[in-house]
Amino acid sequence: MRYGFALFAGIAPEVIRASAREAEGLGYGSFWVNHPGAMDGLTALAPAARATERIELGIGVIPLHTRGPASIVEGVRGNDLPLARLLLGVGSPNPGALARVRAGVAELRARLPARLVVAALGPQMCRLAGEVADGVLFNWLTPEHARLSADCVRAGAASAGRQPPRLSAYVRLALGPGGCARLAEEGARYAAIPAYGSHFARMGVNPVDTAIAAQSPEAIPSALRKWDGAVDEVVLRAITAGDTIEETLTLLRAAKQA
Repeated sequence: MRYGFALFAGIAPEVIRASAREAEGLGYGSFWVNHPGAMDGLTALAPAARATERIELGIGVIPLHTRGPASIVEGVRGNDLPLARLLLGVGSPNPGALARVRAGVAELRARLPARLVVAALGPQMCRLAGEVADGVLFNWLTPEHARLSADCVRAGAASAGRQPPRLSAYVRLALGPGGCARLAEEGARYAAIPAYGSHFARMGVNPVDTAIAAQSPEAIPSALRKWDGAVDEVVLRAITAGDTIEETLTLLRAAKQA
């Protein structure tokens, strides 16, 4: 099982830089930031790129309905992100999500020699990701549902006559009372988004049931073992009480020791 580590793009650049450097040193396979609202994940990822040499660098993910392929290409090149290490994630909500993602991936592939990752919640997007993407990023789901989603991805890949893309899952990880409280708040915000509300209803779980809410480092290994065989890579999305360097590095190290 590969492991990645992910942070909120709005965290201070020095936290991103220190975390990426530490993740690379500890042997994580990838380091990610998201692209929320008006924040620019490509710009947020740049300090991580400058601080590292080998670790893969992911954006999870840029919504194509608010930022088109031309702007994404400009952002990648303007921030001097290393294309050989870049995992460029894109996605889109409905309506028109499938057509938008198919067209967006095609345009990005023609203009940028980087691996393209598609965010997929429902079965139709999972199948499309299998058809066109180099990687798939699942989000807020249980290991059991990840296995079902993976089957849809593989079916899409088979229909297109290609090998299945790499399967990655964002798994939120909180440690201690402060982090776990913040995780519950974030889960409630996502549950209020219609697409995610439907996603949780489809699985029959609450948002926190898809995450790892650990009161101590000793609780992390058993939670991670549930993901064995479900996906190719678990990307641990850090949730801490205060987004400090100390909290983030503690979480990063605790997960790796697991």
